[in-house]
Amino acid sequence: MTTFPASVGVYGGGRMGAGIAHAFAVAGSTVTIVETRAAASDARVRVEKTLAKAAEKGIEVAGGISVTTDPSSLASASLVVEAVPELADLKFRVLATIARFAPAAAIGTNTSSLSIDDLASALPNPSVLIGLHFFNPVPASDLVEVVVGARTAPGLVGQAREWVRCLGKRAITVRDSPGFASSRLGVAIALEAMRMLEEGVASAEDIDRAMTLGYRHPIGPLRTTDLVGLDVRLAIAEYLERELGPRFTPPRLLRDKVKAGQLGRKSGQGFYQW
Repeated sequence: MTTFPASVGVYGGGRMGAGIAHAFAVAGSTVTIVETRAAASDARVRVEKTLAKAAEKGIEVAGGISVTTDPSSLASASLVVEAVPELADLKFRVLATIARFAPAAAIGTNTSSLSIDDLASALPNPSVLIGLHFFNPVPASDLVEVVVGARTAPGLVGQAREWVRCLGKRAITVRDSPGFASSRLGVAIALEAMRMLEEGVASAEDIDRAMTLGYRHPIGPLRTTDLVGLDVRLAIAEYLERELGPRFTPPRLLRDKVKAGQLGRKSGQGFYQW
C-alpha cells in the first residue's frame, strides 16, 4: 500500500516550486521549500499569495509550508521535488545536494525535457529518481507527467502515480526520451505557430484562436509560450534540436525576442503585452 508523504521537500521556490508545495500542502503534507538567500524572500511572498488565494476560494490547506535556506531541513522528508530552472548544471548540483541531505528520500525532478537518466548520474543511488513534471499553474492544472528512467525503481512508478492521484490530479506515464510527451508535442506546435507569425500567415491572436476554437485547446500556443517563458521555450527547443534534429530548430523570431528581453508574462512583453 502506497503511503502519501507526510513530509515533503521542494528545492526551488519559484512559480513552479511554490505551486508544487501548495499542491502537497492542500493534500495534507508538511512542506519545506529550500531556496537561496537571494530568492527566499520572494518565495515566501509567493507562498503567502497562493495560500491567500486558496482561502478566498474556500480551499482548506490541511498541511503547512515553510521556506528555508538550509538544505539540512530536508532530512525528514520522504519525498523531495527538485523545481529549479531548466539548466542541466544547476539541476545536477541541486540533485546532489538533495541526495546528501535527504539520503532516504525519493526524489522527483520537475524537468520538462532533460533526460532522467542523465540527471540520475548525479545521484549515488539513481533508482530513487523519477520525473514528476507538473504544469503551470500547478494548483489549477490536472496533469502530472511521470517520467521513468532506465534505473528508476519499478515500485517508485506506482508510488508516484498514487501521489498524483492523492493530489487530485491525473498521471500519464512516459519513458525517458527527449521532451517526454508533453514538451515534445507542445514545443512542436508552438514553434510552428511562431513560424506562421514570422511568415505573416496570421496574427498571434488569430493563430491562437485557430487552436482554441478549432481544436478546443484551452490556451493557444503563443499565449502558452508567454506563460511558460520564451527563454524556457528556447532552451527546450535547442535541446530537442540537438537530440531529435532540425524539425525543432528555433525560429529567428523566438531568438530575437529572447535577445530583446521579451520573455512573456514575467517581463511584461512576449507575443502579447501583459
